[in-house]
Amino acid sequence: MNPSTWLLLQRTVRFGETDAAGVMHFQQLLRWCHEAYEESLERFGLEAAAIFPTPGHSPEVALPIVHCSADFRRPLVCGDPLAIALEPKRLDPGCFEVHYRFSSQEQDVATGLTRHLAIRTDGRSRCELPAGINRWLEASSLKVGIQPLT
Repeated sequence: MNPSTWLLLQRTVRFGETDAAGVMHFQQLLRWCHEAYEESLERFGLEAAAIFPTPGHSPEVALPIVHCSADFRRPLVCGDPLAIALEPKRLDPGCFEVHYRFSSQEQDVATGLTRHLAIRTDGRSRCELPAGINRWLEASSLKVGIQPLT
């Protein structure tokens, strides 16, 4: 499995993601970061229900965002193609961050960052990252073809 299949994503800027001036509304960038993170996990082979709460199911470990940032370099308008490159990085056994690089037509347009902390859902105490997230982080750091564990 080639890491680019889960670390390089494509999308198009939609009209509803722009403001009255016709450019991407600033809050969209962090939404796109989280959507790219979710899609990357799914493409790697981790089901959303294993990571995120769903009706009737709550994972043992939650991964809340404890820090985020965004920098804008060029405006984006409806119809612009957008490539999102993810660079996940483990910070310690219970914390990781994802750097996002957004480009359009081979120009850097924005960057984003989300930092996630593993906590037990039953008591909100810090804990180690779930095994699936650890595999995703490890495979992402290798930058070579691998087979995810299922």
